[in-house]
Amino acid sequence: MSDMNFIEKLLDGVGVEWSALGKLLVRTKGTKITAGQMKELHKNGAPLKVFAGGKTIAFVDFEDIPAADVNREPSIIVKSRGVIEFEYYEKPFTHKNEMWSYHSSNDKINIKYVYYFLKLNEPHFQNVGSKMQMPQIATPDTDKFQIPIPCPGNPEKSFEIQSEIVRILDAFTTLTAELTAQLTVELSARRKQYNYYRDQLLSFEEDEVKWESLEDACENISSGKNKDKSDVGLYPVYGSTGIIGRTNSKVYERDQILVARVGANAGRVNIAQGEYDVSDNTLIIQKKESIILKYLYYYLVNLNLNQFAKGAGQPLITAGQLKTIQIPVPEPKEQVRIVAILDKFDALTKSLSEGLSREIELRQKQYEHYRDLLLSFPKSEEVGA
Repeated sequence: MSDMNFIEKLLDGVGVEWSALGKLLVRTKGTKITAGQMKELHKNGAPLKVFAGGKTIAFVDFEDIPAADVNREPSIIVKSRGVIEFEYYEKPFTHKNEMWSYHSSNDKINIKYVYYFLKLNEPHFQNVGSKMQMPQIATPDTDKFQIPIPCPGNPEKSFEIQSEIVRILDAFTTLTAELTAQLTVELSARRKQYNYYRDQLLSFEEDEVKWESLEDACENISSGKNKDKSDVGLYPVYGSTGIIGRTNSKVYERDQILVARVGANAGRVNIAQGEYDVSDNTLIIQKKESIILKYLYYYLVNLNLNQFAKGAGQPLITAGQLKTIQIPVPEPKEQVRIVAILDKFDALTKSLSEGLSREIELRQKQYEHYRDLLLSFPKSEEVGA
């Protein structure tokens, strides 16, 4: 049976009535609680979940919240500020009082059916909220929002249809989550395998190879000087995270290793190639001929240079610190062998990562396809206006 035939059979001969959300469900308020209080009251394993904006939550004891502010009904929680979205929750909860939630007092309305329709329309509410300086929506925005109720003249059949739609979407949600979890575990295992072999290949006994300070192994370690990057220009400007802008003035024409020297990315290692410039928050390592560039790159990545960063507020790595680091310098032939093996592992890991990401994306699109089919109802001109 095709997708459309399935939907047509499910909704065969069924009319649709559009009703305001505020008329279908009961809106409830939250509780007066600050972010500081949430942090102070939070206890791992406590039974009552407290929602705030975004992903912020806390678990508290029931006696920490006024009984009148505790919601024990399966509900749709409206996250009305910042990242505007909806969340479905079935256990006892409360939320900050600038948010609100809905539950059903009508046993012929499947609350999760309404939730799925609201999730489908999150972009609409995000667009409404974007008109404010701080993205936010108000209760009328949700109260007046129109929800399609199939077969309104037959409440029992209407509830059956709503529940069947929920069953299908729940199944797809579970399958998507399970696949994502399985693929994430697979990717993590492959990365651990790659890291293990990288550690083995780059670990040397003290008397096995020659050891040199990074200063002796390199021609120069200095800081970039570019402060004038823009969005346009002939040449890339490299910073702590890779290419961060463009410039019309090239300064370097040789492949070099770059190390982020300041901020959260301090110690991050990149390779710059071709013609380019480098920002003033990045260190440049110019190697000697006896060192294979990619070998040094892999060794510094494996070393985790972030461990050498100083300062809590604004971590910093200096050229002086890098110069004192001791590195193993095997014969060039051995460096080439190590690089060849690690390049293959790196390529395999990236290929797997891209493949798993595509698989997850395809499953998500499949879910969205069925969701759109199940929740797309014709609107009357009055509702459409």
